[in-house]
Amino acid sequence: MTPMVLLASAIAGIVLMLVLIIRFKLHPILTLLIVSMFVALFAGMPAAKIVPAIEAGMGKTLGHIAIIIALGAMIGKIVEISGGAQVLARDLITRFGDRRVPLALTLAGFLIGIPVFFEVGVIMVMPLLYGVSNVTRRSLMIFALPMCAAMLTVHSFLPPHPGPAAAAAQIGANMGRVLAFGVPITLLVCGAGALIAQRMTRREFTYAPDIRAAVSGCEGEMFKAGPESSVHALPSAEPPGFWLIVGLILLPIVLIMLGTMLSIFLPPGFSYAGAAHLIGSPITALLLDTLLAGYTLGLRRGWSFEQVSTVIGSAVPGVAMVILIAGCGGVFGNILVESGIGHVISDMLRTTGLPVLALAFILSMILRAVQGSTTVALVTTAGILGPMIAEMHANPNQLALLALAMGGGGLSVSHVNDAGFWIFTKLSGIDVADGLRTWTVLTTTLGILGFLVTCLLWPFVS
Repeated sequence: MTPMVLLASAIAGIVLMLVLIIRFKLHPILTLLIVSMFVALFAGMPAAKIVPAIEAGMGKTLGHIAIIIALGAMIGKIVEISGGAQVLARDLITRFGDRRVPLALTLAGFLIGIPVFFEVGVIMVMPLLYGVSNVTRRSLMIFALPMCAAMLTVHSFLPPHPGPAAAAAQIGANMGRVLAFGVPITLLVCGAGALIAQRMTRREFTYAPDIRAAVSGCEGEMFKAGPESSVHALPSAEPPGFWLIVGLILLPIVLIMLGTMLSIFLPPGFSYAGAAHLIGSPITALLLDTLLAGYTLGLRRGWSFEQVSTVIGSAVPGVAMVILIAGCGGVFGNILVESGIGHVISDMLRTTGLPVLALAFILSMILRAVQGSTTVALVTTAGILGPMIAEMHANPNQLALLALAMGGGGLSVSHVNDAGFWIFTKLSGIDVADGLRTWTVLTTTLGILGFLVTCLLWPFVS
């Protein structure tokens, strides 16, 4: 096939994907599979090679991230059911004082956002935010906007969330390095979000009647949360300790980063190099943390083995679709490579003169804006740019920054085609216009800021 036909195949495939998702509301899993087959046939791939390419793309992606996403979801579920998120937010508010409650909630949003998926996190913390608004007699948006923006920022930048994990896997970025750069970048972006949100929320907001009623009905209920509120009917127990929750959230990050650092500084033949690599791998780190969370938040607090197992198992159905979406993104990426489209796109993108870091951000932001899903935007961008990134022979630090630049694009432009936009606006009680003026503007600003930080770091890792 000529380069023009291959390029036309890619463009037609992306257009078809957008039409199926936006116009016909087709599920991303089906959309990505249909588009992958369509592109393969349009590009002239032999029919006998299409299914093996699909299987290879799915296996290569899921073999690296499926367990990571599932274990991360299990940790988040245990923290959620045990009441750990509420303990974290409550103690941070107490430690920071009344004047700095929004900043305390932003930090809580960052920590809660590491093990808990964004949509689940918003639903978890909103009753707490209603209580804070009631007790302080301040507008709900003052607290909700920075805290929820922090959770979305973590969701877009840091593994084990599916988009960042899948993008890193597809371009070959080491997750330890992604975390080493991503954690401070995400903290910086979340802090900036708190300051920007403070200015955005100085005006009055009109809240929906049901949210006004929920806030006014929270008198004395601000910190009432715990395992007894769970549908799993777990035994009542004292809330878990603040530092225990912080330790459980940070332990896998520390282990993964430690394993990465040791692999850099230890000689390959060193007797303990293999053990350091094993302990610092994302799968081992998250598995150890899941077992530790099951014991400290469950068994030690009166849960039975069966109840712990039930809570852990309940996390899997919620992430099964997300895992498959990430895998289907890998399918699309592999089809682009196997059909030769990837190399044609790489050559075309080089002619734009834009640095690959800018291309990673712009492509993911465009895809995020037009179809709504951060995960789909990141895995599709990684698939499109994968061949180009492979040819540039980037070093491990550059690959990590490329993954984070994609995350900046995936954070941006959350608007009416994004489920997260509707969850935030409905639970905070603001209308669509206010959501676009605050939530959409803030997420876009933070995405651009995250990208600019990666640009500043790029010369120092080249």
